Amino acid sequence: MELRALGRTGVQVSPLCLGAMMFGAWGNADHEESIRIIHRALDAGVNFIDTADVYSGGESEQIVGKALAGGRRENVVLATKFHGSMGEDANEAGNARRWVMREVEASLRRLQTDWIDLYQVHRWDPWTDHEETLGALSDL
Repeated sequence: MELRALGRTGVQVSPLCLGAMMFGAWGNADHEESIRIIHRALDAGVNFIDTADVYSGGESEQIVGKALAGGRRENVVLATKFHGSMGEDANEAGNARRWVMREVEASLRRLQTDWIDLYQVHRWDPWTDHEETLGALSDL
């Protein structure tokens, strides 16, 4: 599959990105089947996977992490997002620095990786100054 530049990042991605929102309780709860789908996409030349912390309460990231374990992570551009509520505590959501820093660590654990290629703001947060959010992202 022909690769394309991801903006001005220098990263090359397949023109197709595998969206992982439906892996887990929100869609396909069968982890093994979801992993087979991911492997099939990778074998077909897809090198770009997108998920988010909030998808199935983190379960989507866990499934993607399992699928990439054992040597497949090196060849994948992995994107995930933060913002959504991950618990009942009002501070477990949003774009505040505190949450960005906590949630990137949680996503790294669920994804079983040391790095995230593209870490994205999932939604606008009207209660957090965008400079705070951008500062936190710059510090990662």
